[in-house]
Amino acid sequence: MIGTEAVILKGEETMIVMGVAGIALAHALVLGAGIVDLGLVLVQKASVLVDLIWRHHRKLWFLNFLLFQPQFPGTTIPGMFPNMLPMGVGQFNPLVIQPQAMTQQATRHARRVYVGGLPPTANEQSVAIYFNQVMAAIGGNTAGPGDAVLNVYINHDKKFAFVEMRSVEEASNAMALDGILFEGAPVKVRRPTDYNPSLAAALGPSQPSPNLNLAAVGLTPGSAGGLEGPDRIFVGGLPYYFTEAQVRELLESFGPLRGFDLVKDRETGNSKGYAFCVYQDLNVTDIACAALNGIKMGDKTLTVRRANQGAAQPRPEQESILLQAQQQVQLQKLVYQVGALPTRVVCLTQVVSADELKDDEEYEDIMEDMRLEAGKYGNLVKVVIPRPDPSGQPVAGVGKVFLEYADVDGATKAKTAMHGRKFGGNPVVAVFYPENKFASEEYDG
Repeated sequence: MIGTEAVILKGEETMIVMGVAGIALAHALVLGAGIVDLGLVLVQKASVLVDLIWRHHRKLWFLNFLLFQPQFPGTTIPGMFPNMLPMGVGQFNPLVIQPQAMTQQATRHARRVYVGGLPPTANEQSVAIYFNQVMAAIGGNTAGPGDAVLNVYINHDKKFAFVEMRSVEEASNAMALDGILFEGAPVKVRRPTDYNPSLAAALGPSQPSPNLNLAAVGLTPGSAGGLEGPDRIFVGGLPYYFTEAQVRELLESFGPLRGFDLVKDRETGNSKGYAFCVYQDLNVTDIACAALNGIKMGDKTLTVRRANQGAAQPRPEQESILLQAQQQVQLQKLVYQVGALPTRVVCLTQVVSADELKDDEEYEDIMEDMRLEAGKYGNLVKVVIPRPDPSGQPVAGVGKVFLEYADVDGATKAKTAMHGRKFGGNPVVAVFYPENKFASEEYDG
């Protein structure tokens, strides 16, 4: 039998043939063929063959495609390379790894999410942890167990981040988180500028799943992108000291909100005096604009209109709703203007109706019930419930209840406990009332 050195030295062509023969032999041995003697000779010279093939760089595909790609997963020729672990299909084959990297890069634009309006305290770790938790809470982890976020990049100067998700579908689910509170600040969740809708359509869902449990994180289903479109309302002229909760409460006098954004200064976090909102019931859009526009709030006057066009007038069938809403706005003004500074007097509204106060016996029952309830929170000095005049003359304060306490502490406890409680299906509004007006029996404030 001719030695392999002699055969290899005859030239490059012979070497290639010998390499092919060696691989054919290896396959034969795996399949159980019995050419053992020739196999042992070639195995002894395997290192020489590999070395020569490696030097001839033009023939590297033999090393990748022939020598190192077994036909059966997890198999090697027993004893051929004692220190080598069994190989699976694709090991040592860069052609298998390369498509995965290319796929990741091709889908990256559809897997990234823009998050704007981050507070100054945000960092990569806190953003990643937060979005991982939120995605799990709403059921948005459709790619399986584990974290949805792969990577986070933050621009601290401009207060935004790019959050890279592990799948296209999870990135689309994240779009439903627009307006969610991160460390107390509502953040904008958008597609990045390099997002290509036409290409993304072939990669996976482009809209959030309708089965997401958004209520678990305090969001309303359907609020994604809620601050866009023709029914978006601009609310300007807000006093700077108004909190987000106060503005929300004012706007929700007309119904639940689909989307809300109180615009704040990026550096200080303070309100810039204007906001945007969209109502769940789009039919109340013009009603809210008509009722709120021109309202005085402290030293400010509200400007409320559709953000994308001039304000429209409510239709005739909406007039009764408008009147009711305007009355509710007046109550909210009372909350934010009169009731700002603590006093010893608390004013309750939406507790009693004028009809309930006409009957003497019913009036006394209401007075007694109010004394018992209000007395739980402090030393109650006086209860005043104005009654309608039998002659029909207007009387200031009808429908209100005034509670005077011995100190501010008792009044504060009563206001906190009673505000928002339901009475006759209506939420009670409790505010502090000026002591001088109460002493003068001025109940029209």
